[in-house]
Amino acid sequence: MSIRPVAYVTADLPGTGGRIKERPEDFVVTELPLYEPSGRGEHVYLLVEKRGVGSLEAADRIARTFGLPRRWVGLAGLKDAQSVSRQWMSLQGIDPEKAAHLEWPDLRVLRVGRHRNKLKIGHLAGNRFEVRLRGCAAGAEELARAILARLSSAGVPNWFDEQRFGRRSDNHLLGRALVLGDARGFCDRFLGGPSPADSPRLQEARRRYDTADLAGAKKKFGGEREHLKVLSTLLRTKKPSRAARAVSKQLARLFVSACQSALFNDVLARRLEDLAHVEAGDLAYLHAKGAVFLVQNVEQEQPRADRFELSPSGPIVGHRVRLAEGRPGEIERAVLAASGIGPEDFTRVKALRLRGGRRPLRIPLADVRLEPDGEDLLLAFTLPPGAYATVVLAEITKSPT
Repeated sequence: MSIRPVAYVTADLPGTGGRIKERPEDFVVTELPLYEPSGRGEHVYLLVEKRGVGSLEAADRIARTFGLPRRWVGLAGLKDAQSVSRQWMSLQGIDPEKAAHLEWPDLRVLRVGRHRNKLKIGHLAGNRFEVRLRGCAAGAEELARAILARLSSAGVPNWFDEQRFGRRSDNHLLGRALVLGDARGFCDRFLGGPSPADSPRLQEARRRYDTADLAGAKKKFGGEREHLKVLSTLLRTKKPSRAARAVSKQLARLFVSACQSALFNDVLARRLEDLAHVEAGDLAYLHAKGAVFLVQNVEQEQPRADRFELSPSGPIVGHRVRLAEGRPGEIERAVLAASGIGPEDFTRVKALRLRGGRRPLRIPLADVRLEPDGEDLLLAFTLPPGAYATVVLAEITKSPT
């Protein structure tokens, strides 16, 4: 399983170079809501603007203000901390007047409304991105326009980008261990294996674990709550199976979701050269409805793909996932065979209810705007929910990071 290969659908077009996110205001994200607050209901919706603050940290601050656990805060999506972002959050039964006046130097509430239901992940129509690309190469405007024209026509590869896989780039491997029931492998990777991505203290904690000094590792893990839960259970029970189950449901879901994402990326990599075309046996994704259907007549369906009404899809593997047929199905089954994972393996994590689904292999790029500003480029575009702006930027700059 791979995180994401360095591969581009515009590989024949040279990139602009340049740097992103040198300052939070270089990367502005505005959430496009699926619906506006109705004005009635027990849930208070907050439109929050934050600068250099992650979504979960912002939710934690707001929840603490009202003396509530963070899980009570509803979110439609998660936004990058290294940005200026505007997104909706919801809380039940709070004072809307008090919420309207919440403000920190890096976080403020722009609007307050009421609605009948809690916000949940996916309750958004998309995201609008405004990006400053700094220090581009000569002729960058023309290069970027050619790339953006190609992406607008053929679509953007719908990679799960590196943010999905964690600071140590191994969330998918932790998820694989959980899916396969490899408790010892999970504990060894979660608690051991020092990485340059770790702080010096965490590197020492992991070294002590690797040398079987579990008590010493526990002292060094300090405030790492999840690591301490797993390590303490291992110390107490001597059973990796018990220790692996000590990780929170939320974190286990994150790891397994990263495993699903890596499998999807492997399928996408094998079909990258021709994302705008459907094949017999494809499960075509209808962009307007989010539904899929089996492609039997390619000549009939390809014109709809040309109009971007539908696209080939790839699997988000779960125990009830539907795999494609024909050559697309052969690719999906080959990816699963190479990973050593089958749909039935996801029954081992019953608490997460991972039935599986389908995700389009490409996505539309909409409302594109491009302006030069000295050596910089100012870019703006809209993407559907769950898509990564960094994928578009990597195509433009030809830099994977």
